[in-house]
Amino acid sequence: MSDATVKIAIPGAGGRMGGMLIREIAAAEDLQLVATTDRPDSPAIGEDAGLVAGLRENGVIIGDDPAALFDQADVVIDFSSPAASCAHAELAAKSGVALVVGTTGLAPEDEAVLERAGGRVALVYCANTSVGVTLLGQIVEQVAAQLTDGWDIEIVEAHHHHKVDAPSGTALALGRAAARGRGVELEGVADMVRKGQTGARKHGDIGFAVLRGGDVTGEHSVIFFGQSERVEISHKATDRAIFARGAVRAARFAVGGKPGFYTMQDVLNG
Repeated sequence: MSDATVKIAIPGAGGRMGGMLIREIAAAEDLQLVATTDRPDSPAIGEDAGLVAGLRENGVIIGDDPAALFDQADVVIDFSSPAASCAHAELAAKSGVALVVGTTGLAPEDEAVLERAGGRVALVYCANTSVGVTLLGQIVEQVAAQLTDGWDIEIVEAHHHHKVDAPSGTALALGRAAARGRGVELEGVADMVRKGQTGARKHGDIGFAVLRGGDVTGEHSVIFFGQSERVEISHKATDRAIFARGAVRAARFAVGGKPGFYTMQDVLNG
């Protein structure tokens, strides 16, 4: 390995996303996997990370100590759980190791923990690390700023039946992009629950619809309804590997970067 090699650690190495990240790192000449962990009750504990990811042995054994992730790594890529991501953010701030967080379902107080850590290290946080989705958010903001009076916004998202949070973090991010385009806060205009006699649609609201089923990787559409016309902007993911590729791109961005709380848009612009 050269001096330019980026050393990466992965929590959740026994999961689907962990495996994809391990394979993406193995395929890159400038990246090296140096540490992995999983939850204490995972059957992957004690196993070789390469074998668990469907590759040859790489000598990196999956452990259960989160602090060990930060001993050798230049950057940690985290797609775990809100509680674990907050713990990793605090460890990153103490150790000075950069962090990329792609975990979804974080509450505002969780995001605040990440933002505080970004005051001490380079921390990239994005609910969707896909390059395509990042560009989609930029387009949605621009369109929302132009289609105002007489235009209603609805966001429709679909995911596999194992997903535990709704609406998805990506759908909420797209809602925030549309709200920014309109010059408002999403919390004041979001309409996420419709049941019974709801009355007419409130002008300016941004509606959300959630679909769950099968093995859908992720589909998001932002629909602008006008009078006698409709504009639809969509993104469909067919392979979760796109999230791993985006996360690795974010990791390269974060390594050596100044402390800050960054997004995928910063990564694309950097």
